[in-house]
Amino acid sequence: MTLFRNTKLKPEIAVPLYQQIYDHLRIAIVEGQLRQGAKLPSTRALADELGVSRNTILNAYDQLAAEGYLEHIVRKGTFVTQFLPEDFMAPSQSVSRIEHVGRSHRLSKRTDAVLSAPRMPVPSYPPTKEIIALPVGIPALDAFPFDVWAKLMSRHAHGLHPSALNYAQLVGYRPLREAIAEHVIVTRHVNCTPEQVFIVAGTQGALHLTAQVLLNPGDSVWVEDPGYPNARNALLAAGARLVSVPVDGEGIMVDTGIARAPRARMAYVTPSHQFPLGMTLSLKRRFAILDWAKRANAYILEDDYDGEYRFDGHPLAALQGLDNHDSVIYMGTFSKVLFPALRLGYLIVPTALIDAFLAMRCSIGVGLPRLEQTVLAEFIADGHFTRHIRRMRTLYAERRSALLDAASDLPLELEAPHTGLHLIGWLAAGVNDRAAAKCAAEHGVDVVPVSKLAIEAMPRGGLVLGYGAVNQQEIEEGVRRLSAALRAVYE
Repeated sequence: MTLFRNTKLKPEIAVPLYQQIYDHLRIAIVEGQLRQGAKLPSTRALADELGVSRNTILNAYDQLAAEGYLEHIVRKGTFVTQFLPEDFMAPSQSVSRIEHVGRSHRLSKRTDAVLSAPRMPVPSYPPTKEIIALPVGIPALDAFPFDVWAKLMSRHAHGLHPSALNYAQLVGYRPLREAIAEHVIVTRHVNCTPEQVFIVAGTQGALHLTAQVLLNPGDSVWVEDPGYPNARNALLAAGARLVSVPVDGEGIMVDTGIARAPRARMAYVTPSHQFPLGMTLSLKRRFAILDWAKRANAYILEDDYDGEYRFDGHPLAALQGLDNHDSVIYMGTFSKVLFPALRLGYLIVPTALIDAFLAMRCSIGVGLPRLEQTVLAEFIADGHFTRHIRRMRTLYAERRSALLDAASDLPLELEAPHTGLHLIGWLAAGVNDRAAAKCAAEHGVDVVPVSKLAIEAMPRGGLVLGYGAVNQQEIEEGVRRLSAALRAVYE
């Protein structure tokens, strides 16, 4: 074959002979030495010409055919294809015209809904000289007992049995489920057994699993307004129709929810510490929403994201503990009480739903890594978890007081419930909180506008200021910068 006249194969190099032949033929095809439609020699003829085995030629031809350069036609031979892969990769005139108009990506309606919905901003943590974050929902990572955790992690990592490397238990590591059940029964007055506990990948994992089990596309779901946008997005991703329900001093306004969607399939609520405004759901409203769920055959998804952190008295009991009709699905996370990177949370589901949750869990995943679950189970069982929460309550109360003191001269009306990791600073009437947050960012301080967490227009703008992850010096510096930003906004 003339194409190989001046080319000598090199059997002594590491590149296999079939690869050398493949490379030579592909270059010849791409550069036009072998034209489209040209017939190649038979494998036997080319093998004789090059002094190689027929299998070597077959391998080269098969690779070129698999990549779209050659085609085998029965009883006729092997030909260069009429349309080369490069023809599809190179932009033609017609393709250029289409791309000039703009490509239309075909996304699901659920994806479009999530893309257009607000999301919680990722805070700039840890603080730097350029950015002082007052991050929402980030715990005191600087006060976490790393030494204890590291020792447990090291010991369990070195002692792993080969069985721990197999697929994990779908519902989670049994000792961890037992430890969680014991903890929430005592501290949150939840009614459950370990069999009802599912270990999930944090709050978002709990939301997505629950939505997949209980919601059909188009089902109505009550959501607090303002509320947690990432929860709304998980529900949107399941195709839910969100029903905005306002909150007041007693929490979610159940009567308004009933008026807007009496037959809603679910209600997502944060009764122990409403996000972001901070009130607790009153006892009257708790009984009202439980009664509605019973009559509407609906479910309540209770997000107890930081109910452990109450600074005046004992934490309030969970809504689930009042439920006598299997209406409440309780969810908790270790992101707020330990550290976000752990990515472990849990669901406590009614006994009647265990099989349904297990089946769906099986369809979307095969469990979570074993090592972290093992360490966390011992961390709880040995009392480290309870001691850590107790220390953090004291620390967060101190940081809350430090932020209140530092921010007392700001042109904000401060609202700071005795629970959680953040407070609200309300702006004067008519001041746009998104503009204020943008100006704050320009001054190097990261805060969240309340309106970004709302569906319906808020009567007044406000800023969410977190204090859990920042020490007193960082709080004071952040407030100093925020003061300068607000002066610019009010001028």
